Amino acid sequence: MTKIITDVVCPFCGTLCDDLEVAVSDDGEEILEVYNACAIGATKFLHSQAKDRITRPRMKQEDGSWKEVTYDDAVDYTANLLVDAKKPLMYGWSSTSCPAQGVGSEIGEEVCACMDNTATVCHGSTLIAVQDVGVPSATLGEIANRADRVVFWGGCNPAHAHPRHMSRYSIFPRGFFTGKGSKSRKMIVVDPRKTDTAKMADVHLQLEQGRDYELLSAIRVAIRGEELPDFVAGIPKEEIYETAETLKSGRFTVIFFGMGVTHSLGKNHNIDIAIMVTRDLNDYTKAAIVAMRGGHYNVTGSGQVWGGWQFGFPFCLDLTRGFARYNPGDSSSNDLLVRDEVDAVFVLGSDPPGAHFPVRSVKKIAQLPSVCIDPHITPPTSAVSKMHVPVAFVGVEVGGCAYRMDNVPIETRKVVEPPEGMLTDEEFLQKVLDRVRELKGGQHNHDRVSHQKWFCLRLFRGGLTETKWMSLSKTARSSMQAMSQSRPSLMPLA
Repeated sequence: MTKIITDVVCPFCGTLCDDLEVAVSDDGEEILEVYNACAIGATKFLHSQAKDRITRPRMKQEDGSWKEVTYDDAVDYTANLLVDAKKPLMYGWSSTSCPAQGVGSEIGEEVCACMDNTATVCHGSTLIAVQDVGVPSATLGEIANRADRVVFWGGCNPAHAHPRHMSRYSIFPRGFFTGKGSKSRKMIVVDPRKTDTAKMADVHLQLEQGRDYELLSAIRVAIRGEELPDFVAGIPKEEIYETAETLKSGRFTVIFFGMGVTHSLGKNHNIDIAIMVTRDLNDYTKAAIVAMRGGHYNVTGSGQVWGGWQFGFPFCLDLTRGFARYNPGDSSSNDLLVRDEVDAVFVLGSDPPGAHFPVRSVKKIAQLPSVCIDPHITPPTSAVSKMHVPVAFVGVEVGGCAYRMDNVPIETRKVVEPPEGMLTDEEFLQKVLDRVRELKGGQHNHDRVSHQKWFCLRLFRGGLTETKWMSLSKTARSSMQAMSQSRPSLMPLA
């Protein structure tokens, strides 16, 4: 007799649908069927049951073959790789739970790594824009119940990328104030391509590629009722005025945007002005803007863990000096690889060679000591890595917190047991952290250097004048002198 587990969260994309039902065998070992999920989400659950699934770590041999090793061997290899490296890169973090991200961040601090997540090749420009100008946002629940003007802008194609987004949150649900579902809403798609989402829209503005900033500026002008040229970005001014009036006349307008905006000309400035359009609309109605983040189900969570909890910066972290620095374009993973600045690569919950990185970066990963931690057999990443460590599926074989694309935390559920003897990613990372500290003599970075020393270090980097130097205690000055001798590259004292 089968058991039905209800209210299961789907760990595929950033929509994190939480209404799935999963039929499992009596012994809780096998998934038999998945209900309410899209085809992609159901496949992820069923893929965990694959008969050819790798269940033990593998190390690549010199002849290119793979040799099965124990988890202890994998822990030792990973810890030594990170400790021996002068500047390791720890990348990914978007398809794992927030607790695992937290443990991974501790490892990054211990080994003074550069840490980056998939936002660096995705919605990183969105994060920069939000830091620039803020963001008037809303939850998907508010949108389902209130939004009657829905815009999908720039590479935003939920019909394919987030198949249940429109049915659960944006277009079709019968909400508290949108009782007629799609008939209660006006749907506008702005995209240079005629996508399947665009075919469903009430209005499709087929702008010229790469001219999002111009069209957004024109909409701001139209909202104010000012004069426009005859065409902007290939769109007649009459359509722009009509679109502006449609957005202003709604009770609740929401703009969803995708990577067509974040990676076209203008990048974060496109997002800046899209946010300003939203602010302008709030003079006439309620309006919000939401990034369609979540090709990886917890990319938003990695930004929350790093940016909101641990470091203050959501991606492109440089911990090489013992504290977090942030400089996208300099400390981002592709730039570090292309400039040949890192000497080891650690990948967790991502597939950079297969989905994200240019060939120059992939070639560099293949040349360096590397480890890939992922429950899938990810052909490009595991093929170029020296060690592949399979772990349990978060949201299928182990629970854990993840953040939806609207920054709402949701606790995923365990549905079945993982294969016997398989570790979760959090367990594996904790073992690596313990081994790293053991290799370093049990000393933590923050144990070795007192808060006073780090304060003095940061004061020096901010411009330590002779007056400031003399105002420090004798102990602080001695500490700084000792640091300058032990780490001269960090403390070039005159």
